[in-house]
Order: sequence, then structure tokens, then C-alpha cells
Amino acid sequence: MTLPLLIARRYFLSRKKTSFINIIALISMLGVCVGTMALVIVLSVFNGLEDFNRSLFKTFDADLRITPVKGKTFAVTAALLSSVQKTAGVASVTQVYEDQALVRYANDRSAVVTIKAMDDNLRSRPEIDTALVAGRMELQHGAVNYAVLGYGVARTVGINPEDPVTPLEIWYPRRGVQLANATQDAFNQATIQPGGVFSIEQSFDDHYVFVPLRFAESLFDTGNRRSALEVQVRNGTDVETVQSRLRDQLGETFRVQNQDEQHAGLFRAIQIEKLFVFVTLIFIVAIASFNIFFSLTMLTIEKKEDVATLFAMGAWPGLIRRIFLAEGALVAFSGAFVGLIAGVAICWLQQQYGMVKMNLADSLVDAYPVRMKVSDLAGVVTALILITLAASWIPASRAARQAD
Repeated sequence: MTLPLLIARRYFLSRKKTSFINIIALISMLGVCVGTMALVIVLSVFNGLEDFNRSLFKTFDADLRITPVKGKTFAVTAALLSSVQKTAGVASVTQVYEDQALVRYANDRSAVVTIKAMDDNLRSRPEIDTALVAGRMELQHGAVNYAVLGYGVARTVGINPEDPVTPLEIWYPRRGVQLANATQDAFNQATIQPGGVFSIEQSFDDHYVFVPLRFAESLFDTGNRRSALEVQVRNGTDVETVQSRLRDQLGETFRVQNQDEQHAGLFRAIQIEKLFVFVTLIFIVAIASFNIFFSLTMLTIEKKEDVATLFAMGAWPGLIRRIFLAEGALVAFSGAFVGLIAGVAICWLQQQYGMVKMNLADSLVDAYPVRMKVSDLAGVVTALILITLAASWIPASRAARQAD
């Protein structure tokens, strides 16, 4: 143990526990402890929410999504489709067409929804099977077409997926028709049998209906135009590597996005909120650390004779400065250590036992998700070191100048 730390430890463990200086030091430790614990917990909750959103999107979205840079649709030729399918690492390619339409069930309850038409039976998307709450997760069975509805849509229009007789009506305005005072002739209309109901998250459940692509081609008059190509990557293959290959292959005409990029706005908002919370809590910890400044200032006055004795014994100003810097570090890091341990323990208990519940009826998770990251803990520790150094530097420098 170095001499500055040895002397600082002696001051820190002083027997005068009732002195005003020690009370202020204790308040400093408590403030740093609570602030550190709050930082660890809140940052871990943001990480958990980010992971939770990724798990939701993985259920609904493909690994990669190819869309046009300009416009909402693009022509899918056999050459383009073959080129994407033959790209190394690609497991399957799904043609997708999305548009809004009106759906109506037998009881005349209707809703405006987003129709997502796909050219497969969702067999290449095993994750979406976990979202099924009623019926079957398939779009075609033999010659029969089926619609798979979001839970919110099914509830709005009163769907019964077990009813094999009553079809779902889908209405879509004909191209070039003015909807003002329009009659039924202004709409393309088709019927399809409800086959299943899925529940992922409210923003999906309240808007989406899956139908077969061939069924939608006549309804929407799409021809060979598609909204997107959704790509599933082979197991064990790096998604970013396949994404880079597709970008090089398709050029600047198409946008190739992974799941995070498909929802970049949401993840950016989470990161910004996380940054603001981090800065706010660090500011609170910094305010609590002002007590370190006051306690060290009073300690330099109280230990003025000790400092003079050390100077008489040959101590130099740098040594005195390091003694009081070490004293400030002991006060701050004692509180930070306890807060860090408490924060990690609370997060671990939340991960294992889900103590704090969301209390949301339609939530897919019962308790708040948390995930601790080493980078967050390192950021907290680094910020505390800088705050402690700033709070201790002036009192330590004043003590070092007492020899003058």
C-alpha cells in the first residue's frame, strides 16, 4: 500500500464517527451509492427493452428486407429473383406485397388493415409459429386460401377461425377511381377463409392480415410488382456478410436492411433516451459528489497540523495532493462499490425471478426485461472516476499549498 493511500485510509477510518466531517462524508457515500445503483438498473432496463423489441421483430420480420430506394414497389423479374436466391448464405426468399384495404366479416364489423401478401406458407419463418394463438399458421392448404389475422384485427371484426363457412371479405379501391360518392363497383372485392390468429405486439396485431400472394395479385392488380423481397439467412451464416453481398450485387437501386435497420427509428430513440437518462443520473451523482468537495475542504482545515508535520518530515506538495485525492476516492468508490454490487444484484434477481411486473394484459412478457452490459458498467465507473477527481482536486491542491 502506497504512503498516500495509507494515510488517506487512516483518515477514512477515523474513530470520530460523530464528527461533522464524517457525517458529510457518509452523506456523500450514500448519494454516490444510490446514484450508481440507479444507473446500473436503469441502463440495464433499457438494454432489456432493446432486446425485447428485437425478439418481437425477429418473430415478424425476415433477417433481411430488400426494398426499392425510390417508390413503394418494384418489378420482380425471374433474373432478379434468381440472383438473390443464388447469393451465398441465402436460405429462402419471400416475395411480399403490402397495401391497405378494408376487411369485413359476417357481422358487418369492418376495419382498415394492412394486407401483407406472401408467396409461401410461412414455412421458412419458424419463429412466427410461436405467435399463433388460434387456428393454423398457413396461407394455403391444397386449393384453399387462408388469411392469418392479427389478434387486434380479429377482435375488432369478430373473427372465428374455427368457423369453416363464413369468409372474410376484403375490399380494395380500383385504380383511378375517385372514392368520393363511390359505389361498390369502385372496389375490387374478394373473400378468403380465416385460418388463424397471431399475437406479437399491439402495433402488429391491430393492423396486419397475412394472405397468399396469388390471392392478392388479382385483388390489388399487382402484376409482377412487389413491395419487398424478404430474405432468410442460412443457420450459422453471418447476416451482415450476406447483407453486404446483396448490396454489392443489387447496387444502389435497392435498399438491403437487417432487422435493426428496418426499425432504425425505434432503436435510435431508445439509445437517445438511454443517453439522456445516463447524463441526468450522472448529473445527480455529480451533485451528490459536491459533498466530497465540502468534506475534503473541512478535512484539510482539520488536518492542517498533520499536513505541517508531514512537510516538516520532508513531504512534498505532490504527496499531500495525492493523500487528499486518495481520501476523496475512498469516499466515492466505497459508495460506488456498494451501489454497483446492489445494482447488479437487483438486476440479477429481476432476470431470474421477475420481481417487478409490467402488469399489462396484452404484454408478451410478464416482468420488465433487463440485461447488464460490461460497457455500461465501465462507462459508469469511468464517469465516477472523473467526477471524483473533479470534486477532490481543488481541496487537495489547497492542502498541497499549505507549505507556502
